[in-house]
Amino acid sequence: MKAFTVENYGGQAGMRAADIPDPRAGADDVLVKIHAASINPLDLRIRNGDFKAFMPYRLPLVLGNDLAGTVVRVGPSVTRFAVGDEVYARPDKDRIGTFAELIAVHQDDLAPKPATLTMAEAASLPLVALTAWQALVERARVQPGQKVLVHAGAGGLGSIAVQLAKALGAHVATTASTAKVDLAKDLGADVVVDYRTQDFEEVLDGYDVVLDSLGGENLAKSLRVLRPGGTAISVAGPPDPAFARELGANPILRLAMTALSFTARRNAKRRGVTYSFLFMKASGDQLRELTPLIDTGKIRPVIDRVFPFEQTLRAMEYVEKGRAKAGKVVVAMT
Repeated sequence: MKAFTVENYGGQAGMRAADIPDPRAGADDVLVKIHAASINPLDLRIRNGDFKAFMPYRLPLVLGNDLAGTVVRVGPSVTRFAVGDEVYARPDKDRIGTFAELIAVHQDDLAPKPATLTMAEAASLPLVALTAWQALVERARVQPGQKVLVHAGAGGLGSIAVQLAKALGAHVATTASTAKVDLAKDLGADVVVDYRTQDFEEVLDGYDVVLDSLGGENLAKSLRVLRPGGTAISVAGPPDPAFARELGANPILRLAMTALSFTARRNAKRRGVTYSFLFMKASGDQLRELTPLIDTGKIRPVIDRVFPFEQTLRAMEYVEKGRAKAGKVVVAMT
């Protein structure tokens, strides 16, 4: 099959198009013909080797973390799917590889594709939708009437998190550039802070939850807009001890993560709030819970551009250089 592989860590030069053997499907696996996949910042970070300390992939590695496609084969123990089913998924972190014509996915990580979406639309959702769900529902347990700040509300993650927070009944604020303010409002944000002209720390106060996708100073400021008892969840901040335990990291790596997150956790504690790092997990069951929100229009995908599959490297460069105006970039089979 045709695929895009990482031959060496370190950047775009380490990737190439390749012909590789078709994947083998195990007893609990579903073999999926991929119709579309989407580009995530995570793909760039894996390609660059940012996570090789705790996700030691064997190279060459087929990249890609989102897919939508059709089932072409099922393992003997598969009970949830049949040949011909339309599905979507974020494969497990140890079994990524959606920039390819085929992929074998464990049945637990797969879900039926929402009926109202095209393949390209469905492929744009799994990673960001699961991240938003695990942050706002599973971890923060957002309740109606709570105040939620979602950063970068017109971006891939932010555009879905804003909609999910509104569906949960929250009062939602977000940050966006001047050109994206109207889109953020259209997605349901009650308050949109134009970060080019305003400092969100000076505008917002008393929030219950912040979902941070930027890290650094943005995370430090986010702690200061929380009410006492509030929580900041970051997908871009420093990994914390809880994540190290969840990962099953060795003692040296646990110490490193503890040290990396020390300042954020200390500053949070001083303000009477909490900080936690989130690295999302694959879950077909959670995608099933999201599907009714998608099919009823409460969550809709936001797509910036669709590239043909053979231009996957160009699509990654487009994302890396910040050319996407809003939402996700997708690659689709022709």
